[in-house]
Amino acid sequence: MSRGYQGNIKTLGFTTLAFFITFVVWFNMAPFMTTLKKQFGLTNDEVALLAVANVTLTIPARVFIGMLVDRFGPRRVFSSLLIILSIPCFTFALSNSFTQLMVSRIFLALIGAGFVIGIRLVSEWFTEKNVGFAEGIYGGWGNFGSAAAAITLPALAILFGGEEGWRYAIALTGLISLVYGFLFLRLVKDTPEGVTYKKPKRSGALEVTSYRDLIGLMLMSIPLFGILIFQSFRLWDLDFISFNIMMIIIITLVVLFIYNLSKTWNVNKDHLRQGVPEKEKYSFKQVAILNFAYFCTFGSELAVVSMLPQFFEETFTLGVAQAGIIAGSFAFMNLMSRPGGGWFSDKFGRKRMLMIFLGGLAIGYIGMALIGSSWPIWVAVLVTISCSFFVQAGEGAVFAMVPLIKKPVTGQISGMVGAYGNIGAVVFLTIFTMVSPSLFFIVIGLTAVVCFLCIFFLEEPQTELAAAKAKEKRRKETVPSIVSVK
Repeated sequence: MSRGYQGNIKTLGFTTLAFFITFVVWFNMAPFMTTLKKQFGLTNDEVALLAVANVTLTIPARVFIGMLVDRFGPRRVFSSLLIILSIPCFTFALSNSFTQLMVSRIFLALIGAGFVIGIRLVSEWFTEKNVGFAEGIYGGWGNFGSAAAAITLPALAILFGGEEGWRYAIALTGLISLVYGFLFLRLVKDTPEGVTYKKPKRSGALEVTSYRDLIGLMLMSIPLFGILIFQSFRLWDLDFISFNIMMIIIITLVVLFIYNLSKTWNVNKDHLRQGVPEKEKYSFKQVAILNFAYFCTFGSELAVVSMLPQFFEETFTLGVAQAGIIAGSFAFMNLMSRPGGGWFSDKFGRKRMLMIFLGGLAIGYIGMALIGSSWPIWVAVLVTISCSFFVQAGEGAVFAMVPLIKKPVTGQISGMVGAYGNIGAVVFLTIFTMVSPSLFFIVIGLTAVVCFLCIFFLEEPQTELAAAKAKEKRRKETVPSIVSVK
């Protein structure tokens, strides 16, 4: 074990378990969508609205939580998230109307921001030689929480018994989150012994290193607010809020967007005017392309995981428990494919592997578009698993690169990349409400093709290890010339 990194495996385990719990809580609704529809008399629009609400507020939450992580450290932020968001989990389990379900779900979506916290924490405990693999284990095994929810919660509901069994199953996930939040606070440290936790010089917005990047950052913030405005319109269109309330929300979001632009300018104007030292520079283009890559990979996973139990239930006329188990196969590959994506990226090049995984993702979704009721179920499951491998390996490749861009703002970069994953989920789920499942899968596949082409313009981060190797190479090359002069 390298000096200063003693205990990194233990930290990775505790952090992965925290992330796993957040995903169980986040997706504890998906296995019971059909049950909720029957028990509360929900319309198809209301069911779709609940699914979209489950990911909407995660978008700004990931950006905001990323700032908190860089400033206060991941231990305290992760613990607080687990403890506080057990409350809306309990209220969802106790809901007696669609309004209560909706409000609880909107706030519970915040727990999806937990992913960002662990990215920064894991990057503190592993070197760049194996950070991709470590982040892959963290992301993959944590993401498996959605599959665990789909597989275990229906069985727990049956075990508890009766029409209220789903309430006890969901409340149990909230209790687990509450208890582990306190345990995490005691068990985990922000950095290894002797390693300083690097914080950004300024807080409130992401620091960039050129005026061109500043414009890019401002442009990339438009979808973060635009998707929330769209969701406000959806709430009004479905008669969940009045027109006046919708306008108040939209005006508030516009004001917040203008404030965000102002804050971004104020955080960056002084150091850009003075000039950024060469060693502190990074290209925001890297962040923008990785945003789009995560939009396609994680965004499609969230959308597909949310609709897949219902898709299998209706396509193959299955029971809730059976459909949940089969649909869970999509997320099941997280256990191997996301760590695999990180490992391949560490060994064979991050850009190259990301392109390969995006290509496989596109082909995989085209295959899923062909699934029909005449198919043998085992073939449908095989196609689903094959597609999910490339989806989650692509996620691993994205976050094998993110922690290497600039360490002090890793939380904020992770927050933005992660937020774009949720934007992808909202976009894809919205498309799902308007088209057939087959066309839904085709749209995702075509989006991945566009992203594949964008990767040609991606530059791999200039890591400290790569810089050291380049310096050593230059030193060796200069030795013969010096000798010859003498």
